Amino acid sequence: MLNRSLIQYGLLCLAVPLYACSGTSAAPARGRGAEGGAVPVVVGQATQRDVPVDIDGIGNVEAYSTISVRAQVTGQLTEVHFHEGDFVRKGDLLFTIDPRPFQAQVDQADANLKRDMALLSQAEAQLARDASSAEYVQLSAERNAQLNARGIISKDQAEQARSLADATAATVKADKAAVESARAQVVAQQAAVDNAKVALGYTTIRSPIDGRTGNLAVKGGNLVTANTSELMTIAQVQPVYVTFAVPAVHLPTIKRHLSSDRLPVTATPQDAEAQPVQGELTFVDNSVDPSTDTIKLKATFQNVDRRLWPGQFARVSLRLATLPHATVVPSQAVQTGQDGQFIFVVKPDSTVEQRTVTTGQRVGEEVVVSAGLTPGETIVTEGQLRLEPGTRVQTGSTGRGAGDSGGRGRGGRGRSRG
Repeated sequence: MLNRSLIQYGLLCLAVPLYACSGTSAAPARGRGAEGGAVPVVVGQATQRDVPVDIDGIGNVEAYSTISVRAQVTGQLTEVHFHEGDFVRKGDLLFTIDPRPFQAQVDQADANLKRDMALLSQAEAQLARDASSAEYVQLSAERNAQLNARGIISKDQAEQARSLADATAATVKADKAAVESARAQVVAQQAAVDNAKVALGYTTIRSPIDGRTGNLAVKGGNLVTANTSELMTIAQVQPVYVTFAVPAVHLPTIKRHLSSDRLPVTATPQDAEAQPVQGELTFVDNSVDPSTDTIKLKATFQNVDRRLWPGQFARVSLRLATLPHATVVPSQAVQTGQDGQFIFVVKPDSTVEQRTVTTGQRVGEEVVVSAGLTPGETIVTEGQLRLEPGTRVQTGSTGRGAGDSGGRGRGGRGRSRG
């Protein structure tokens, strides 16, 4: 029993110094990097600049106007003066319809007009002759009445003179009616001449607008029917419209700015070049679409280089306003935790402070901080996963943070990036 107690006592004495040594070496350091090495991070600076407030969407390009070219007279299409897809100017000759039947109608109407004008001249001459005769007969009747009153001629002779004067006056009235009828006939025939000339003019079809011609529906030599045969369409592409929709919540802001000035719109066609085109908002629809709670807008683009094409889709950005002197940080600097959004700010002693912030407009890879940060402060952009308040950091240039395998993920204890 004594030997066994001595052995247990000896083992206990050996265990005490080993436990003390191991406990001293395993004591945890308070704060990552507080008593050990600094944590490598990538930092940047909060900057101040004017930030545009934009609304992005997808729009559809529409022709400024589209004209359906149709024949206004029936006839044979003899000539086509353009190639499909050509750009034409207003007044350019497009088609010719056989003009010979219409020229014959003009000649016939013109001949009838000359005939009617001759009949009018004849009626006017007859009126002048009868009017002169009626004047003479009227004077004779008055003289005979005076002679009859003095008893020089009989009453019968005086009444005959009066009857002749009345008949001559009636003839003059008939002549005047004939003249008016002849004049009306001349006017009607003049209208027939003008109508025939208009029909003749329709045999040459000219472009009513500047634009690009579409597919030719009727080839030369075919018979075209008035107001029925569509020959082709012309689309005006300078300028053009881009139609798009934005959430109706922005409608008050749009109306407020639209009443004072023009709102700029940028359209980027979805093609290989993807060069943006500048325009301005010119139309706001008169009602909100209740199914989508959006408002239809339309912007006008001069399209000088014809970058936008009718029917094409384009990315649209409507600029509502510009935030002056806004504080801007890279979007990856903003983290999200249980208490909201925050940013790690590097203090002069190379330790970090977890700063709660309020964010606003996002612009590309940057975000506006409306509260909680001052321009010029140094912030951590990568490497937040290993940080907590008070951690000492080793800063590097802007880029992917060293020692963080990309440096993007949770920030602080149990917090995840928004």
